[in-house]
Amino acid sequence: MGKGRPRAVETGQNLTVSSTGSLNIQSGPVYYPSEEEFRDPLGYIYKIRPEAEPYGICKIVPPKTWNPPFSLNLDSFTFPTKTQAIHQLQARPASCDSKTFELEYNRFLEGHCGKKLKKRVIFEGEELDLCKLFNAVRRYGGYDKVVKGKKWGEVFRFVRSGKKISECAKHVLCQLYREHLYDYEGYYNRLNRERAKSYKRGINEDAKNEKKAKIYSSKRRRKNSDHRNVKVCKVEEEDHDQICEQCRSGLHGEVMLLCDRCNKGWHIYCLSPPLKQVPPGNWYCFECLNSDKDSFGFIPGKQFTLEAFRRLADRANKKWFGSGCASRVQIEKKFWEIVEGLAGDVEVMYGSDLDTSVHGSGFPRVNDQRPESVEPKAWDEYCKSPWNLNNLPKLKGSMLRAVHHNITGVMVPWLYIGMLFSAFCWHFEDHCFYSMNYLHWGEPKCWYSVPGSEASAFEKLVTMLNPSVLRENGVPVYSVLQEPGNFVITFPRSYHGGFNLGLNCAEAVNFAPADWLPHGGSGAELYQLYRKAPVLSHEELLCVVAKSDWDKNASTYLRKELLRMYKKERTFRERLWLSGITRSSPMSPRRSPEFVGTEEDPTCIICKQYLYLSAVVCRCRPSAFVCLEHWEHLCECKSSKHRLLYRHTLAVLADLVLIVDKHESEEMPPSDSLLGNISSSSELNSLKKKVKGAHVTHAQLAEQWLSQACKIFQGPFSGDAYATLLKEAEQFLWAGAEMDSVRDVVKNLTAARKWVQGIRDCLSKIENWSAGGDFEKVAHKRVKKLLSVDPVPCNEPGYHKLKHCAEEANLLVHDIDAALSTFSKLDELELLYSRACSSSIHVEQILKLSQKISLVKVWIDNARKAISNEQPAAVEVDILYKLKTEILELQVQVQEKEMIFDLVSQAESCQARCRSLLSGSVTLKDVEVLLQEMASFSVNIPELALLKQYQIDASLWITKLNDIMINIHQREDQQSVINELNRILVDGESLKIQVDELSLVKIELKKACCREKAIKARNSKMALDFLQQLLADAVILQIEREDLFISLSRELAGALQWEERAKDILACKAQMSEFEDLIRMSEDIVAIMPSLGDVKAAILVANSWLNNSKPFLEPDLSGSSTSRSLLKLDDLKELVSESRFLKITFKQQNVLETILENSKRWQHDAYSLLQDVECLYSVTDIGDGRSNDLILKIEHIVNLIESVSKAGLSFGLDFPEIPKLQNACSTLHWCNKVLSFCYLMPSYEDVESLMNISEQLSIMHSSCNLLSSLIFGAKWLKKVSEVISAPVKCNACKLTDAEEMLAAYQDISVAFPMMVAQLTEATCKHRLWQEQVHQFLSLEMGERSWSQLMQLEEYGKASFFTCPEVDIVVSEVEKVEKWKQRCMDAVKTFAGDESSLLCALQKIKESLDRSLYIYEKSESCGGVCLYMCCMSGSEDWDFLTCSTCKDCYHLQCLEYRRNNAEEAYTCSYCQLLVGRLIPPNRCGFLRHNGKYSDLKLLSDLLFVDEKFCVRIEEREILQQIVDQAYACKKCLTEILDFEMSCYNKDQFTAVGKKLTTAWKAFGVAGVYDHQSYCDLERALARFSWRFQVARLLDALEKDLEKPSVQQIFQHLKEGDAMNISPEDHLILKLSELKDIGLQWVDRAKKVAADCGALGLDGVFELITEGERLPVCLKKELELLRARSRLHCICRKPYDERSMIVCGRCDEWYHIRCVNLVFPPKVYICAACMPGTQHLVSSFDSLMDHERCTVEPKTPSPRHKKPRTGPKKSESSATQKMLIGDENGSGIGHLRWRNRKPFRRAAKKRAELDSLTSFFHRPQPIIT
Repeated sequence: MGKGRPRAVETGQNLTVSSTGSLNIQSGPVYYPSEEEFRDPLGYIYKIRPEAEPYGICKIVPPKTWNPPFSLNLDSFTFPTKTQAIHQLQARPASCDSKTFELEYNRFLEGHCGKKLKKRVIFEGEELDLCKLFNAVRRYGGYDKVVKGKKWGEVFRFVRSGKKISECAKHVLCQLYREHLYDYEGYYNRLNRERAKSYKRGINEDAKNEKKAKIYSSKRRRKNSDHRNVKVCKVEEEDHDQICEQCRSGLHGEVMLLCDRCNKGWHIYCLSPPLKQVPPGNWYCFECLNSDKDSFGFIPGKQFTLEAFRRLADRANKKWFGSGCASRVQIEKKFWEIVEGLAGDVEVMYGSDLDTSVHGSGFPRVNDQRPESVEPKAWDEYCKSPWNLNNLPKLKGSMLRAVHHNITGVMVPWLYIGMLFSAFCWHFEDHCFYSMNYLHWGEPKCWYSVPGSEASAFEKLVTMLNPSVLRENGVPVYSVLQEPGNFVITFPRSYHGGFNLGLNCAEAVNFAPADWLPHGGSGAELYQLYRKAPVLSHEELLCVVAKSDWDKNASTYLRKELLRMYKKERTFRERLWLSGITRSSPMSPRRSPEFVGTEEDPTCIICKQYLYLSAVVCRCRPSAFVCLEHWEHLCECKSSKHRLLYRHTLAVLADLVLIVDKHESEEMPPSDSLLGNISSSSELNSLKKKVKGAHVTHAQLAEQWLSQACKIFQGPFSGDAYATLLKEAEQFLWAGAEMDSVRDVVKNLTAARKWVQGIRDCLSKIENWSAGGDFEKVAHKRVKKLLSVDPVPCNEPGYHKLKHCAEEANLLVHDIDAALSTFSKLDELELLYSRACSSSIHVEQILKLSQKISLVKVWIDNARKAISNEQPAAVEVDILYKLKTEILELQVQVQEKEMIFDLVSQAESCQARCRSLLSGSVTLKDVEVLLQEMASFSVNIPELALLKQYQIDASLWITKLNDIMINIHQREDQQSVINELNRILVDGESLKIQVDELSLVKIELKKACCREKAIKARNSKMALDFLQQLLADAVILQIEREDLFISLSRELAGALQWEERAKDILACKAQMSEFEDLIRMSEDIVAIMPSLGDVKAAILVANSWLNNSKPFLEPDLSGSSTSRSLLKLDDLKELVSESRFLKITFKQQNVLETILENSKRWQHDAYSLLQDVECLYSVTDIGDGRSNDLILKIEHIVNLIESVSKAGLSFGLDFPEIPKLQNACSTLHWCNKVLSFCYLMPSYEDVESLMNISEQLSIMHSSCNLLSSLIFGAKWLKKVSEVISAPVKCNACKLTDAEEMLAAYQDISVAFPMMVAQLTEATCKHRLWQEQVHQFLSLEMGERSWSQLMQLEEYGKASFFTCPEVDIVVSEVEKVEKWKQRCMDAVKTFAGDESSLLCALQKIKESLDRSLYIYEKSESCGGVCLYMCCMSGSEDWDFLTCSTCKDCYHLQCLEYRRNNAEEAYTCSYCQLLVGRLIPPNRCGFLRHNGKYSDLKLLSDLLFVDEKFCVRIEEREILQQIVDQAYACKKCLTEILDFEMSCYNKDQFTAVGKKLTTAWKAFGVAGVYDHQSYCDLERALARFSWRFQVARLLDALEKDLEKPSVQQIFQHLKEGDAMNISPEDHLILKLSELKDIGLQWVDRAKKVAADCGALGLDGVFELITEGERLPVCLKKELELLRARSRLHCICRKPYDERSMIVCGRCDEWYHIRCVNLVFPPKVYICAACMPGTQHLVSSFDSLMDHERCTVEPKTPSPRHKKPRTGPKKSESSATQKMLIGDENGSGIGHLRWRNRKPFRRAAKKRAELDSLTSFFHRPQPIIT
């Protein structure tokens, strides 16, 4: 197809990605827009939507010109990541939660099968995960489909990934599922069908069905004692036993659904989605089903830089696919294997949902910094591009333009940094938005899509699911591969997911064109259905868009959505009216109604939706709001107490629909049905409800209200009548246009009531102010506004009275305005101000009047200050101008005005004279004259002050100049003189007044500069030209007669003479001495000579030549050649050449020329000798080297080479022939060495060293016949040496290789007879050994001995050759030795120092014999006594005999020290019978230092698959050990089963004996089984627990000790942890005691905190009951006793009356009992101050200042300090009464025992009698 049309990805590209089978995924459409189409994104998407939307997704490939720069700095970019567990992304039902599955499965077994799952299900030696098996079978359709489709192999891979599958394993897995899970599968499917039926009943089901619905779970149904449903009623919050986690309300308890795991509650209508009835079976909340331990969400990860994340992604790629490049099919297949759990646990990192407003966008943005590599033009172009995702949501035509705030991910793009396998799960966008995703760079991204039309089949899926599963269930799936630079569009409601094929960076955002509006409405309904908080309010968006300028394409969609919204709102408001909700009020208006989201709307507490249009609220919960649909769930108040809040009336909403329809009708004919739909609101008029016994319509009620309003308007104003009428009108205001008349009347009523309230408020303020006091005045402006209303809204009598008061105020305003507008006197203004202050109405003009009076007074004060000040320049001229201006503006007549004007004129005259001087050339004399005249003027003129400052600056400058000119030519620091003159010159030029001394300064500055140069020339050397110019300047300035310049001229004459002599010497060659004389003479001359550099250069070149010639001129040149490096011949030639150009003559030039001639003659001799060596290399007849005298020729040439080389080295020069001679010499030496091996037996090291040298020789002499023949022979010699002479047989060759070596010997030209003979002998011996191996293997298994095999292995390892027989023998020996080593590793922990495997196994066998003996002995009554803890049973060691079981134990084995020889010993095992716990260190028990052999490991060694070729004795013993170990395990299992089946008290002893027997046998055995050990430990713990509980209950039965509640709780907790059956009689008894104790404790705590509500008799009865309980409740009894103690002189217990405590004795008194009117801060009771007759009166007089009127809170008696018991001074009669009463009634006994001791019982009677006058009534004193 052409451009702009969809083009499918190439045919045949459908992918096979399922791990369980092949599945062709159809590709989504791909579009290639043209440049013109690409300019408008929304227009192009609208164009392709009909074709692309059925796929749910499409890809857009931009034109080639689209190349946006990536704006992020990759070096500094950091981002957070999330950890994805890919293996947990598979969509899982609730039963996949292991804990939930276990709970449900066990309840199913108990409820339907009457049994429990006690034992674990074992499959192939390991525990089988029933949850995983159940879900695997469900994945493939259930048991029947798996059997029919023979898919047990796939099920096996899901359960046990990575293991081999056998037919037997498949059959066993099928049988296990049939036995354990088949019935549960049927139950599970039935339960799901019932739930599905309940969901399909719909949201709008009649409310009666809810009440009739059967509630299955007693846990979710609130019942009373008669098991009847609790009625819905209003109760206080503290009475609710459960609150809803969603709406936080405890109401409607009959529809409260509780989670069966966490026990939290939810209303069924608050769930997401809501339920119409309580579901059958168990129910679990979303939090429990998605707990942290089994969550598959994204976990926050580390912060990464892009480089660090790249390294992580590269490691992941290499881990899965190596360094090669994997295809999409390979990656996709591996991804789904990981998701389905077939590749183990895999976690990756994903930088997802990165807010671009925080981390930056990949697209250019205006406010971002532009990278230097991007051109400004390109940057600006892509900043404004409509395809820039930052601009897309707010393009013209997008509905999101009205959204004010930036919603991340919707309005603001999100950035995604992905790596291999990082995924995004199945989902569709918020509010069913469109989405656009752009891939900036990196590897592709794979997308899957399900169209929005198929969303109902895919509704609740939020995780990853293989597309194969969807296609099998008839759900269409499409795929798109997004590559860098591509856009991917997802359409509304389409589910999509996918994953990344590697490291990449993408960016995504939502957008909403006009055609999205219907999908947005559906999305809003889904949000409400699933109780999910929305991103924005869809209703608000519709209203804002309708009021703004919308696109022409949006009219149709907007009209339909507005009409739907209008109908829905109208329907629910009508239902509210019919339900009795008549109260309503409008919401507060928006501050910015033209944008969405500027203010936060309240949300419904049920469905979490924004309440933009309307809401319902109740005064019982003012902070809770609900939508109109859920108003019944707000609270249980009557509907009349509810209130409707609305933002727009139905009339306003209808107008919005009509406005949109009118805009659309301009282009097409109007729709008649729209007017019908809107006008159908008249249906409300036909709806009737019962009001005061009669059925009336809404319109009839409105007419009645209008008639009543007309009557009220005609009569006098009544506030109550108006308020009642407005309250009744609230039920009409929200309606449509038919209620406009009501709304108009309501506006009139509201305006009239507001007008009357204003009239009355003004009159009230006038009357209050006239009556006197600090009251506020009424504003004149407000009075005028109220009186200007025409016509008058209603009949109000106060109107005329207010009008009269206003007339007086108007007259006052007129007088004030007249005074302010004319020239008045200050007295007149003050009189007018006093009239305004006395008026009862506040006029605004009084402020202007007051301000003018205050300003005039301030002006007079300032003017008088200016006039009275006579000091010079004391008054600023600006102040005078300001005073003049102010008095002209105030228009007031004052006498100071003329005086100020005179001062201003004098100041202006002075200013004019100053300005004339400043404008021209100013002299110092003129300035001084003016300053003298104006010295006494009091006004400060700025120009005059400026002239004065100029005069001061000029005088100071002249003074400074005179100081500098003193002895200026005699100063040595002329540089300082220059600096000072420069500064004084600059200062003089900057003066504003002319001075005559400025020219003198310039001349002196030039002289100082000349002197400074002369001083520098005298102190340092200068050029001749510089000195000559300096003397010429001195002549011009007339300073040449100064001493400095006279000495400088003499130095210049000497320098000129030296220069002439130097030029003469350089012209011809001279000796070195003459040049040195010139250098010495130049040191005394101060000038720089031009020829001095040439003289020094000539000397330097000559010295350099001498230094370079020294190595060649040394006398010991030949002798030192070996100890130093050779000199270069080229350097010698260059020195001879350079000597001809020197300007100085030397005698060494002739010596160097002689040495050069001798070197040339030696080179000719060396060349002829090298020619002879080449002739020797060409020899082809080698033989043995002796027959043809080849060895002698080689030795002769070697001697010649050595002599010539020695002669050449004596020169000390680097002749190129010397290395060639040395190489030839070493090569001939090597040839001689090879020829010597013809008559010797060389070692492998000798041959190898020769071959190492030959590699270098072959490179240097590649064409040499002699050398190549010898190298070929040496190679053959090395091969043979590797076989025969090598010290280590590293590369053993085959026998055939040796025969090939013998055949190759015939082709070499060098003879090696001795090596050939030895190789032939080794070949014959190896053939004989092979025959012996074949004979051994032909024997029977029993005839093969281990020693024979070891002998064969020894020779085979020593042989020169390798063969299959050697491998067989070595492998068999290694196999046996490896098995023995494994056995030794398994038993060495028990065997200890035993070095032999056979002895170690015998030792273990003996321990098992003793263990079996212990089990057998326990069954029989007799038996031989053994030393049980010792392997040998030695009787020589000291031992103990248990007095109970009569068994003997070595002291050494038990680590026991006996203190008393006569003391009876009881072993630790027998102490278990009396409840002793096992100590952590096992002290006193049999053990082998904790070292045992593992039974599982021994079994694996016995049943190893390897077959041995010889019989092994150790393996037979190991078989016996394993059999014995399993026999011991069987005995232990029987004992443990017996312990589990015994619950009676009579069986404790038998169980204890069997457990001690098992513990003994287990400790003796040398083989360890972990499972058996754990079972035995648990059994011993259960036995110890039962013994302790039984002992506790025995003590209770014998009245020895009562258990405390804490002890009972602790034992129950321990029993629960040990899995002791709830039916156990001990558990039942403890539970009974716990319930008894807790019931009494609750009662006791309530009584202790009731503030004396219960009488003493009731308290004493409760204490008696508590003391008789079988539970110790000491703490609660103490609280009750404190509660029943007696206080005060009235001897009454603590009650609600106010009390006060004595500061000395801490006794509490009722305030009324001690006659205290005002309780003091410190109170001393009368008993503590005896003998005082006027105690109270004197005390009150001292504490008058501390009395207070507020009654202090008296603390509860249970919080005060403890009281001491009765003192010993109490009479014996009292003690007798106490003792006697103990035998009496229980209540009387408690009264005496709990009464508070009377501290004053020991006081004298006279002292107490003197205090009786202070008490209300006398109390008898008990003695």
